Amino acid sequence: MRNTFTVTYILMVVAQMLLTNYFHFSPLCMVTIIPVLVLCIPTKVDTLWAMVIAFATGLAVDLFVEGALGLNALSAVPVAFVRKSLVEMIFGLEPFEHKENISARKYGFARVSFAMITATALFLAIYITADCAGTRPFWFMASKFGLSLAASYIVSALLVNLLSYDDRR
Repeated sequence: MRNTFTVTYILMVVAQMLLTNYFHFSPLCMVTIIPVLVLCIPTKVDTLWAMVIAFATGLAVDLFVEGALGLNALSAVPVAFVRKSLVEMIFGLEPFEHKENISARKYGFARVSFAMITATALFLAIYITADCAGTRPFWFMASKFGLSLAASYIVSALLVNLLSYDDRR
């Protein structure tokens, strides 16, 4: 299953690159699945390695698609840093004690959605703040945050089952 996750993860990074490059709707809306990619890293992976994976993922997207090098990497690493705490807060200690991956089938779509929204909100808050960096008014940043969170959630909800595999299958 690990190889399946790795291949799926790489394909989702490519999908993020395609989303960023070809589906740029407006300056007020961006679609990102990076936070969900980081959230769905297997629980067997500790926080330090999750942060390295998140950094590499963000840097790859920045390098091949984005103009500003480091924005996705800067935003993805804190998501990886809080991943364990977030999972424990929402799902309890069970995923890490049993080395089980997060899946909507086991934990319910509502709890997985809450985790996705929380991770995406953290990612977007950092990304938008760093991207706008005093050049845009607050209303623009707030609008971009809200619209991007909604759009990213919809896309992430469609893709989360591909990443959240069940080890028992």
